[in-house]
Amino acid sequence: MIADCTALIFAGGDSRRMGHDKLSLQLGGQNLLQRALGLARALFPKVLVSVQHPRADIDAPQVCDEIPGAGPLAGLCAGLQHATTPWVFAVAADMPYLLPEVVERLAACRNAEHQAVVPVIDGQPYPLTAFYAVSALPTLRSVLACPGKPGLLAAFPKLNIHRVDERHLTDIDRELHSFIDLDTPQDAARALRHFGETESQ
Repeated sequence: MIADCTALIFAGGDSRRMGHDKLSLQLGGQNLLQRALGLARALFPKVLVSVQHPRADIDAPQVCDEIPGAGPLAGLCAGLQHATTPWVFAVAADMPYLLPEVVERLAACRNAEHQAVVPVIDGQPYPLTAFYAVSALPTLRSVLACPGKPGLLAAFPKLNIHRVDERHLTDIDRELHSFIDLDTPQDAARALRHFGETESQ
């Protein structure tokens, strides 16, 4: 259990590329959101779900974006605002291969000097499989207030970030499948095959 941290599951996407609400995709007897909640509850004492609007089908405390339509940065700000722990683990709900050992390795990289711990895979940061200190909230809000609806990555130059290169994770997840998300019907089909489901589900 990572006792000083709240899990913040991002479930507010519009699933445009998938063509339907991808959180309802059934894998191994659970939908994507249920899988994310199960992982989070096994690792963290508190769990929040980031949504654009409240959803009756989510059995967990929900937080709505501080600025509607402003994307993950708004969701992260809302989660940090409501968290009662010094850290938040931000994770997208559509990452069904995420290993708890990967999350624990990232958690172990935190220290008092950093405002975020972010994995870097193939040279790209993964902001929605990352830890953020609640102390980063004022900086993130200042970026959120900028014109043009800036994305979460726009805040990174203003934060003290510990970047965790993939070579520090491949002993746990050799193929780095933990960082695969499901955006398209093709992604969903591969996941269904992986979990032994039929594509008609």
